[in-house]
Amino acid sequence: MKKTASPKITTVKPSDAQRHVSPFGRYFTMLNEIDKDLKDSNEFGSILILSLVEEIGEMSRAYLAKHGRKATNLAAQNDETYQQELGDILVTIIRFAHIKNINLDDRIMYTLGKIKKRKNSPKI
Repeated sequence: MKKTASPKITTVKPSDAQRHVSPFGRYFTMLNEIDKDLKDSNEFGSILILSLVEEIGEMSRAYLAKHGRKATNLAAQNDETYQQELGDILVTIIRFAHIKNINLDDRIMYTLGKIKKRKNSPKI
């Protein structure tokens, strides 16, 4: 039996452009279709801000119904869970960032850097 040589495995380093591609790109592609008739409207940003406030309120209500002072509020417990409401909040934030051309990956990394700096160098 003749031995065959193992194939040589080479690794390809991603280019700078590939390294900086936002992980939100897939969501933005979907939102291009969903929001295509709205995203250029000046008032769409205002609608999304109001939607964000509403979703945060719904998540708070759901969380408090499950874990907080409103554990006896059965109507709130029958609505969406706070985990589901968190998804609504994230999608609203992504939609807002998309229409305002905000790179969320950059913003998240910036904020994480601030948090890390505060932890390593707290103000006294």
